Amino acid sequence: MNFQQLEYILAVHRHQHFGTAAESCHITQATLSAMIIKLEDEIGFQIFDRSRKPIRTTEQGIQVIAKAREILTMQREIQQMKDNETNINGTIRIGIIPTIASSLLPIILPEIMKEYPELKLIISEVTTEEIINNLEMDKIDLGILATPLNHQSIEEHILYYEPMKVYGLEKSDKDFITSAEVKDKEIWLLEEGHCFRNQAITICELQEKKVDESKLQLEANSFETLINITDQFGGLTLLPELYCHHLSSKRKQLLNTFNKPIPVREISIVSFRKVINPRTIETLGELIKQLVIPKLTVSEYENKDLDIIGI
Repeated sequence: MNFQQLEYILAVHRHQHFGTAAESCHITQATLSAMIIKLEDEIGFQIFDRSRKPIRTTEQGIQVIAKAREILTMQREIQQMKDNETNINGTIRIGIIPTIASSLLPIILPEIMKEYPELKLIISEVTTEEIINNLEMDKIDLGILATPLNHQSIEEHILYYEPMKVYGLEKSDKDFITSAEVKDKEIWLLEEGHCFRNQAITICELQEKKVDESKLQLEANSFETLINITDQFGGLTLLPELYCHHLSSKRKQLLNTFNKPIPVREISIVSFRKVINPRTIETLGELIKQLVIPKLTVSEYENKDLDIIGI
């Protein structure tokens, strides 16, 4: 048994296909198959059920896959011991949900690439469900999304709390707006599948029936669409605070802040347990916090002033 064989079985588990796994490992399918068969002979049972299409990992094989991940993680940690604690290099695959990506990535990517020139980032914009599945299948190393997930196999590291803003009402003499003031208005929401939609419904105390009764039903996939529709037809929409930094001065006049406790979404960096070096998560997390938190008004408040909206 060797590290290479463990890499091969992880590739087959991830792709559920010997040919595709071989391509990802840059070897021939015959070589990959032979190495896996040799490993199966050594341990005395099959890791993969080849009679199924797509190929399935056997019950015993799933246990082997879990151990293989732990072993390869420890191997990488030993190789990285020569580096200092803040040095990050190699390749990191990150999944991030769309409602965070558009505002967060422009803030953090330039600094991360400047701080760690030897680091290669592969970033995919995907849903929360896809992030969880991709972590379990070892298709990504980290996820950035709204939490808590309450998933026993995924570790969450809170980055920041992001306040929600109301867009569409002219600023009044009052400093704040309450959820009661917006719940009877026409509320434009993102399409089903976005956790931000569920958070908006919770904040505005909406019922799904009321949402579905609108004469104009919009399945928006971006905040820009929500803003344009609000400008055209009136009504309101909710926006995360970081996104609001990109708005024109004219549009910023239509932003209102909720009264305390201010509704916020919890943003975290997540990983599958024991798969990625904790030092890497800690270092990246601290850099993101340094870059983002000063841009959020939430830093002006205490935790008792916040209402953390689950997903």
